[in-house]
Amino acid sequence: MRHRYLTCGLLLLLLLAVSAPASAHIGPPFPIIENQKVGPCVIALWTHPDIGTGAFYVMVDPQPGSDICSNLKVKIGVKPESGRLPEVFYNAERDDVRGQIQYKAFADFDRDEWWRVHLVIESSKGNGEVFSRVEATPTVLGRFGLVFFLSPFLAVAFLWYRGVSRTRKRRKKRVQEIQAPGT
Repeated sequence: MRHRYLTCGLLLLLLLAVSAPASAHIGPPFPIIENQKVGPCVIALWTHPDIGTGAFYVMVDPQPGSDICSNLKVKIGVKPESGRLPEVFYNAERDDVRGQIQYKAFADFDRDEWWRVHLVIESSKGNGEVFSRVEATPTVLGRFGLVFFLSPFLAVAFLWYRGVSRTRKRRKKRVQEIQAPGT
């Protein structure tokens, strides 16, 4: 029996050691463009490109010696690099965060592949555009992620319940033995 557990443990350790790292993006957004002059602004573009709905965050700073005009409009266009779909633009909404001017847009990604990102800035002080690329990645485990991450807690709950049940059975058995000695 002990030999069997040792074999299973070594096999599990071997599988973990040989497994390849996942390429999915988990965590906070990451930059794909930083400190680049686009039209009348200096921008940074950060993204969280999950399959389904991906998020884009555009941080806008004025060029030295100027300010951001109030009629600034930001659009994000996405298109698969394979060319299987046409480019679709999404309007970004202004979001003032801690004194930083930021625009936020959500784009639809339907597959795990490389996408061309097209950032367009329009204002009365000038227009500009810049291109980048990003790989849309699946969320952690899709719809099975909750079950996967919940499983250790369910296992602990099961083991606790099993231990409590065995303890109750032992106590009940002792009480019966005390109540009926010599039977």
